[in-house]
Amino acid sequence: MTSELVILVVVLISLQLHWGVDALGSASTVAVAYGTSTVCGISAGKKSQRIQCHRGDQVISILPQVSFEAISGGQSFFCGLRTGGFSLHCWETDAGFSNHSFQPKRIYYSTNFPLTDLAVGDAQVCAREISSGKAICWRGSNRVGSLFPSPDPALDFLTITSGSGFSCGILKNKTVRCWGNNGIGSKIQSQLGNLLMASLVAGESHVCGLTALDGVLVCKGNNNAGQLEVPSNSAHEYSDLALGTSFTCAIRQNNGVVSCWGEGANELNIEKNINVSVSFELITAGSDMLCGLKTNNLTIMCWSKANNNSPVVLPLGMIIPGPCVQDSCSHCGIYPNSAFLCDGSGNICKSCQRELPFAVPLPKSPNSSSNPGSSSPTKSINRLTMAFLIVGAIGALAGTCTILFCISNCLTSRSSCNTANNQEQNINQLSLIENSSARAFSLMELAVATNNFSSENKIGAGSFGVVYKGKLTDGTEVAIKRGETKNDEKTEDPQEKQNAFCSELTTVLRLNHKQLVGMVGYCQENDERLLVYEYMPNGSLHDHLHNKDGLLLNTWNIRIKIALDAARGIEYLHNYAVPPIIHRDIKSSNILLDGNFTAKVSDFGLSLMRQPETSTESAVGGTIGYIDPEYYVSKISTAKSDVYGLGVVLLELLTGKKAVFRDSGGGVPMTVAEYAVERIGRGELWNVVDKRVRGGEMKEVDAVEMVAYTAMHCVKLEGEERPNIGDIVENLEKAIALCSDELCDSV
Repeated sequence: MTSELVILVVVLISLQLHWGVDALGSASTVAVAYGTSTVCGISAGKKSQRIQCHRGDQVISILPQVSFEAISGGQSFFCGLRTGGFSLHCWETDAGFSNHSFQPKRIYYSTNFPLTDLAVGDAQVCAREISSGKAICWRGSNRVGSLFPSPDPALDFLTITSGSGFSCGILKNKTVRCWGNNGIGSKIQSQLGNLLMASLVAGESHVCGLTALDGVLVCKGNNNAGQLEVPSNSAHEYSDLALGTSFTCAIRQNNGVVSCWGEGANELNIEKNINVSVSFELITAGSDMLCGLKTNNLTIMCWSKANNNSPVVLPLGMIIPGPCVQDSCSHCGIYPNSAFLCDGSGNICKSCQRELPFAVPLPKSPNSSSNPGSSSPTKSINRLTMAFLIVGAIGALAGTCTILFCISNCLTSRSSCNTANNQEQNINQLSLIENSSARAFSLMELAVATNNFSSENKIGAGSFGVVYKGKLTDGTEVAIKRGETKNDEKTEDPQEKQNAFCSELTTVLRLNHKQLVGMVGYCQENDERLLVYEYMPNGSLHDHLHNKDGLLLNTWNIRIKIALDAARGIEYLHNYAVPPIIHRDIKSSNILLDGNFTAKVSDFGLSLMRQPETSTESAVGGTIGYIDPEYYVSKISTAKSDVYGLGVVLLELLTGKKAVFRDSGGGVPMTVAEYAVERIGRGELWNVVDKRVRGGEMKEVDAVEMVAYTAMHCVKLEGEERPNIGDIVENLEKAIALCSDELCDSV
């Protein structure tokens, strides 16, 4: 991977993590000034994204009442970064307040050098200059009265965070640099060494973050209260973080539930009082206080000793889950109801770290309407309810129209499908889709992006058609899947092409998961049908295993991580998509790798909404070598058919062999399942593993054997004898935990 690509990957990761990982002092839309138990948030649904705070039993208005993009809290003050990053204000919370408002102090102003990454420690304020990446710090002092230092201005940071008396940041090469007036920063930097990090957040005397290559959560610094002791069986489960003095909390990727460890968490009874059915968009912490933004209504819930360690919902109303921005959110899409939450001033980009597509549900309508001339809370609730109802109704109508459009097209005759009137109707219906990830492209735009679909831009083929690499006018690289046209040598039946287009479009538009390749848009013009996806720069798993030298996948750690990524994508399809989906073509060429070698499942042209097991298909779909033998005979698709395909992929990862291959003597073709399962069962695993992979240490042996054991069960002839996808994910998580320490990465 080139250095430029590494830098790009880190930038994307830092953007993904920036608005959901909050420490003692990191940028967010919720902040805690913990010395005075003051909690602040940036309001949603207002003309401006102004700040409101809560202390004791009072709601405090903050001046100036203008839009802010981020806030961060310290011991007895908090600071806010104005939208655009050109102005930085701070408010003291221990000096009292008059007229129910803290008094602002502006500590930075520049229209030429805007800031980002606001990071308030216990006494210091730091931020990062967008143009140069240098970190600048203000305030704070040590015992001899010197101000908190700024790091070397030549250092180019991707992100920064602040703790008690120290600050740390991730440089462009993904290593960590710390600075400050005490020794904790240098201790943390020494403990992290040359470990490459994708994110970093600070508590009072410790930091935690996700590693760059495989997203493992690691914590360094002081461990006097067990705050560094990440549960070993769940190191890959977390995304958003919040660190206090003696505790660490994280949001689980799969369900948004908060999990905590350390003595401070026990004292606050956080785990005991967290309802496992309540999910959070983000969390932030003070010294001995934790607050989170609830997914279901975007209100703030806090745990603190002042509240007798019981969770309390603060009366601050709805808080935005991220900054309102004018820029495109094409990478991860727009947060639901952004137009309302930002009051038309921009959009909120969705977090890329959440596994499930969370959305704010519609609040219940009040039983009685408020006085039109009143400014009471009831009136605000009615407005909010009406806004959500309208937005939700439009979204539901758009989704319904899309599905009905494709169902209608797939059932109508060939002649009606090709009429001009019907074509126009189809385009009009598709244009109703209110989802930025489903942009309607013109054929001309896509032709320009691919140099008129030149052979040089061809990168593969899927069940629906040929795939081309394209570059949009804004510089975004995409993968464009084009159905065959009437001018092609092999002309596809128009109805079959329409069916494939409908199948893939209606499937992908309902999906949102970081282990599934995301859709950017579509084009339906004349007889052309095109689907536009995010571009995966590292190609397919099949290419790396079979068409290249495989040196980029030369550790068991990365191979097992790829297997886990793919399994999580399939788990989403089987267990969380509504209705559940059977992919029907799981294979190594449909597992694509992004710039950071995160694996994503692709190609949904053969996917089906899960059908009753008595429903027989007219023809067998899939690819030779991956087709479930039980399905081949019965023509009945089940979730266990995908499990079989995943089992074959696991065997490919273990052996380096293709799904169907001839041995070195050029004999009769055999499947990798025939080749490997019997030998593994005889205890000959290490005779069949891919010799290109470095390995052999004890923990690697255990991890690889667990993967092999799982693969053997996945390819059982009888579907009922195969594990469920949830069991497979659990086994692979255990394997990656065994193989995630420095021993596995260094062999």
